[in-house]
Amino acid sequence: MRIENRANDQIREVKFTRNYTKNALGSVLVEFGDTKVITTATVETGKPKWMSKDDLRGWLTAEYSLLPSSTSVRCARERNKISGRTQEIQRLIGRSLRACVDLEKMPDIIITIDADVIQADGGTRTASICGGFVALSDAVEKLLADGTLKENPIIEPVGAISAGIVDGEVRLDLNYEEDSHAQVDSNVVLTKSGKIIEFQTTAEGEPYEFDKMVEIFESAKKGIQEIIEKY
Repeated sequence: MRIENRANDQIREVKFTRNYTKNALGSVLVEFGDTKVITTATVETGKPKWMSKDDLRGWLTAEYSLLPSSTSVRCARERNKISGRTQEIQRLIGRSLRACVDLEKMPDIIITIDADVIQADGGTRTASICGGFVALSDAVEKLLADGTLKENPIIEPVGAISAGIVDGEVRLDLNYEEDSHAQVDSNVVLTKSGKIIEFQTTAEGEPYEFDKMVEIFESAKKGIQEIIEKY
């Protein structure tokens, strides 16, 4: 039995508190156990500077940060240059959410998903993707209601979860203690229909067998379906 007395294939308690702040069109406090992230969706008109004027698509991007007191040892604010880890996570969140959106249905609109971790206990990037989707969904509903959007650009919901091999066992939704001792670390992003957006799985020590990879994926798929049901 694990630290929180969870079964190996059991997710932590997951909670979404909508309309958490008043200024963003979509704002959510997402909680995966003791991991807490504020995700917001803000909307601007126009195009990214790199996009051609003839390109009829809108755009969706993401930013991610750890608040200094979110970890047990204070982490410095990334004021002038963001770390490679932060860049990697931002790109993961952005491409995961773009995969569920038809950008041609949101012309001249830029949606930015911000994920600010206020308490970190493992799985911050996957919690950010789930909370980001809920914030995005709420923002899109308001854009449809006020006529800014003519069609709903969301194709289907997406969800994400961490998994890994700890002490030789496949475990789902790792907390920090488990993640820091995992022999294999995985982050999985899927659509509601089960299509794969991301399947990052890395051996931190010895290589692992193919059947373990399949077990990780099937466990993650089950967990993601449970999370999406909570949206």
